[in-house]
Amino acid sequence: MHQQVNNVARVYAESLFQLAESEGGLERVQEIGEELAGLAELIRGDKKFAEFLRTPTVDRKSREGVLVSALTGRVSGLVLRFLLVVNRKGRGGDINGIEQAFDALVQERLGKIEVDVWTAGALSVDALRGIQRRVSEAIGKDAILHTYTDSAMIGGIKLRIGDRMVDGSIATKLRSMRASLVDQGGADIRGRYQQFLNQ
Repeated sequence: MHQQVNNVARVYAESLFQLAESEGGLERVQEIGEELAGLAELIRGDKKFAEFLRTPTVDRKSREGVLVSALTGRVSGLVLRFLLVVNRKGRGGDINGIEQAFDALVQERLGKIEVDVWTAGALSVDALRGIQRRVSEAIGKDAILHTYTDSAMIGGIKLRIGDRMVDGSIATKLRSMRASLVDQGGADIRGRYQQFLNQ
């Protein structure tokens, strides 16, 4: 799932993006993005490594030594220097978020946007193409869909486009309809009461 990204992760991602771009333009940015994605995948797959990066019980200087010996030659100098800064700032637990923010920046530069789509059941290929086309037309960017099923949904669709949630689920529509009926019913009763008083 492409999760929402916090502001701190975005600030770090923007810094890395600018450094990569100054080293070699968009091509270099994409290379760094691939390195960062590989590192984030490693962290997600290794709970001990993830804990090592984020735990305050490990001295930052000791962690820096491990990172240097483990990653030298496996990641570019830029990514290694960046990770050492992240470590010094005590943000090792934010690497997944930084990677997601970095990816969002790359997609934005390429004129694309990540869109999470939730439905009650699996969608057909034609339905997915239709959603992708409508979202792309609405926001003026090429939508990259990530689809999920949510058994708690009755029907309809929910979208997360960047940081914005669009809820078109049937449950939300029913709640909205109910609120509208209650408001309208209350207004009708008040109107009749006022009519009665004015007689």
